[in-house]
Amino acid sequence: MSLIVQKYGGTSVGTPERIRAVARRVARYKSLGHQIVVVVSAMSGETNRLIGLAKEIMAEPDPRELDVIVSTGEQVTIGMTTLALIELGIKAKSYTGSQVKILTDDAHTKARILKIDHHNIQEDLDQGYVVVVAGFQGVDEQGNITTLGRGGSDTTGVALAAALKADECQIYTDVDGIYTTDPRVVPEAKKLDSITFEEMLEMASLGSKVLQIRAVEFAGKYKVKLRVLSSFEEEGDGTLITFEEKNKMEDPIISGIAFNRDEAKVSILGVPDKPGIAYQILGPIADANIDVDMIIQNVGAVGTTDFTFTVNRIDLNKALGILNEKVKGHVNAREVNGNDKIAKVSIVGVGMRSHVGVASQMFRTLSEEGINIDMISTSEIKISVLIDEKYLELAVRALHKAFGLDA
Repeated sequence: MSLIVQKYGGTSVGTPERIRAVARRVARYKSLGHQIVVVVSAMSGETNRLIGLAKEIMAEPDPRELDVIVSTGEQVTIGMTTLALIELGIKAKSYTGSQVKILTDDAHTKARILKIDHHNIQEDLDQGYVVVVAGFQGVDEQGNITTLGRGGSDTTGVALAAALKADECQIYTDVDGIYTTDPRVVPEAKKLDSITFEEMLEMASLGSKVLQIRAVEFAGKYKVKLRVLSSFEEEGDGTLITFEEKNKMEDPIISGIAFNRDEAKVSILGVPDKPGIAYQILGPIADANIDVDMIIQNVGAVGTTDFTFTVNRIDLNKALGILNEKVKGHVNAREVNGNDKIAKVSIVGVGMRSHVGVASQMFRTLSEEGINIDMISTSEIKISVLIDEKYLELAVRALHKAFGLDA
């Protein structure tokens, strides 16, 4: 008997019939003697609908109240999924994030999990129940409802698997595994049987939407066995995320190509070139809970420099406001500007550790397609470039072919 956590995304529970299909799948696993915890997202499109309703009342909704509103999406699906299981004759019980006691910090709309009290769930599992938990949501020390940010249901699933010491965490989506890149952009993309945790962490952080990065971080930290599967296919093993590096001679150097359209570039020009200037610029940005990705500082003329960094596109106006109101005058900068017509393309692979010339091949491929590179960032197993968003799909297709990933 194994303890398995199964997480189902919005498309998997998008209609009552799909919810019934999820219940039938859970019932099959239960009949094999497994203990099952089900984590569900809101029905597809529901979170956006709820955010839209909030914005009709208030253009920039109060974060605490927005969490109260959007958390109702998952509450509907846990109830419906539990009803579907009971209808099949299975003992089942639903839990909201606060009923489980998924304790988070108080950073509304992008809270982080601090602790999970799993004892009530474990008692129900031992009594033969299937436990259905609302993904994406938690509760802070003061009892306020919090949400974990986009894709937070993945994090709930993996965090529960870690807390319960589950044998496996299965993430069910509308795709049947992890691909070398998005098949909608490159039809020749191949499904990977396995991918290392490091590679998956990079892919998730660089824009691959299959798994949320915090879910991968949790899986790595607590050594949770993670598998990505399709909720619409009965057969197939999906993609296993492993902690062992592949060591096959014929394996390609690059495992996948990730891209992100949700980037925006912020530049502050003509700032003094002196120690501490980076902190004076990025400190207020960090204080506003804005994630900064790529950073570049140019050597400027006559004691000044230009400082450029990227943020999530939804944070662009907030970042520009902070720089104009709090930073520009303080550091005597000449100008602040932003650009949201950019995209990031990244190649990822542990094979980079033992192969040279990967960066030059990437740059040559983009050059041959007439694509200009705006910014570059690297790590041990990835290279990312910032380009004009209109060339994004061309860049992904060209790189996919150049690195031998086409099926």
